[in-house]
Amino acid sequence: MKGFARSSLALGISLAVMASANASDFADMDPVTLRLAHVVNEQDGFHIAAMKFEELVEERTGGKVSVDLYPNASLGDERTLLEGMQIGTVDMGVITNGPVANFLEEMAVFELPFLFESPEAAYGVLDGEIGQELLDRLSEVNLKGLAYAERGFRNLTNSERPVSSPDDLDGLRIRVMENPVYTDTFRELGANAIPMAWTEALTAMQQGTIDGQENPVNVIHSFKLNETQDHMTLTRHTYAPAIFVMGMPSWNQLPEAAQEVLVQAAQEAADHERRVNAEMEADQLAELSEAGMQIVEAPDLEAFQAAVAPVYEKYGEQFGDYLERIQEALDQ
Repeated sequence: MKGFARSSLALGISLAVMASANASDFADMDPVTLRLAHVVNEQDGFHIAAMKFEELVEERTGGKVSVDLYPNASLGDERTLLEGMQIGTVDMGVITNGPVANFLEEMAVFELPFLFESPEAAYGVLDGEIGQELLDRLSEVNLKGLAYAERGFRNLTNSERPVSSPDDLDGLRIRVMENPVYTDTFRELGANAIPMAWTEALTAMQQGTIDGQENPVNVIHSFKLNETQDHMTLTRHTYAPAIFVMGMPSWNQLPEAAQEVLVQAAQEAADHERRVNAEMEADQLAELSEAGMQIVEAPDLEAFQAAVAPVYEKYGEQFGDYLERIQEALDQ
């Protein structure tokens, strides 16, 4: 934990230095409007983060950089948004880490099941040296990583039966993100893992062509999944980051002072979203329970962890030394 504290301190110092930018630095700048897109609704944490980012950027640039928000996948699913950023048709977004890892494979190391025991453990890695190194590497695929927002610890829901152990998952059709780590994780758990975009998953749940899905409590609540999913299990099987990410074509058109404001605003907006998510989760769980969702609060996590051991065997070396470095950081 000492390493995490040092990382947080270093980040705080860097942000304080960057805060020296003020509105007067942008007096001669031509106005710019950035299109920030995401795939969830206005009640979701992504939108909370995006609104805070919009507020901070416009305030600190004296309105010279404005941000237009496009929620609800109005500009496309997450892969489409990332591809648009690469060619400049979309400026930026708040994007779940899983789809980002399809562009930079090593980002998927964060998605390994049961890697992080707590949000604080995840924050220490993401906001520290390892996380920042991987953000910087997004430039290899023509993307600019600004900061890690939060999707959160993911939990299982389904429409068929309570799930307390991997045996209960046998044969259930579970939607997972379009990322092989998720697909292999749920196949090892015994489910019929079906990768698909979130927009498609909502329709599939309504039509009954899939039995369940996995997502953090805030997503389950904001999309009212209790209307199609009778059961939730607090597996907390994966901590999923999200990323404030921008296309390099848009990033390179901004002056350095504006770039500094965007990086700082993204980190502060991410911190804001993390706090809001933590504050809201207990109330969201209570509301889902009151709405009739049956919640398994204490599943057999040891059995789940044992079942996914082959995922580590398959992917450990594929991520270079990142898994080993993360595990070393977590042990400090």
